[in-house]
Amino acid sequence: QVHLAESGGGLVQPGGSLRLSCEASGFNFELWAMRWFRQAPGKEREFVARISPFAAMINYADSVKGRFTISRDNANNKVFLQMDDLQPEDTAVYYCNADLQQRGQYWGQGTQVTISP
Repeated sequence: QVHLAESGGGLVQPGGSLRLSCEASGFNFELWAMRWFRQAPGKEREFVARISPFAAMINYADSVKGRFTISRDNANNKVFLQMDDLQPEDTAVYYCNADLQQRGQYWGQGTQVTISP
């Protein structure tokens, strides 16, 4: 059974940093790309970052380029999102995602990130 569990969210001031983690289980983690999405109140869920199985290809949404860094630890089935210079518009619930194609698409429960003075 596929399971994704995010952690690391919280409340920080503008300009601050947070590091999100997502622990995966139930599939061959090292074979699949992983993504982070976020959903702000009243808005649709949006793509944040993607990392290929061995980190050869990494993509970011324009809104987070230069501030966020996605990485992964295949030995421990984890993917991370380092978020620096956080701004109020980054406030959202952040979700880990695994698109296992024919097997389906899976989401974690989300972790709340709030940026406020």
